[in-house]
Amino acid sequence: MVRIGLLSDTHAWWDEKYVQYFSECDEIWHTGDIGSVELADRLAEIKPLRAVVGNIDGHELRRMFPVNSRFTIEGADVWLTHIGGHPGKYAPEIIPELYSNPPKLFVCGHSHILRVKFDKKLNMLYINPGAAGKQGFHKQRTLIRFTIDQGDFKDLEVIELG
Repeated sequence: MVRIGLLSDTHAWWDEKYVQYFSECDEIWHTGDIGSVELADRLAEIKPLRAVVGNIDGHELRRMFPVNSRFTIEGADVWLTHIGGHPGKYAPEIIPELYSNPPKLFVCGHSHILRVKFDKKLNMLYINPGAAGKQGFHKQRTLIRFTIDQGDFKDLEVIELG
């Protein structure tokens, strides 16, 4: 069993609440638009960090993190990316692999819109944690925490930061 802290679109904005909410997690996942190496380093000081870069991330972050990350954890095939679209309207560049080999969990950011949905067509859980930073049109900054237990997703919490 592994507890995940998930965020996206921080745009270099640090909030001490990241420590509060992620200290009891086993890993932190960031789905792009990190914004600064300093923010990535601070998150990695809390717990091990898995991250992908987003469209605003510069060369230094691109050397540290990939555009896509696909891995298996606790029996679940997971794909992290920044620009992924959403069920029914996935990003064109990921559709070929997504449809030919869907993961059990697909996580993306970019839209600043919090969305959790089970995609019946692909038999996978879709999560976009919204945006944790202050840049963008969103009115509420959000994080997500959840548990992966032998391939099952449990105890999903949406945390509003204000």
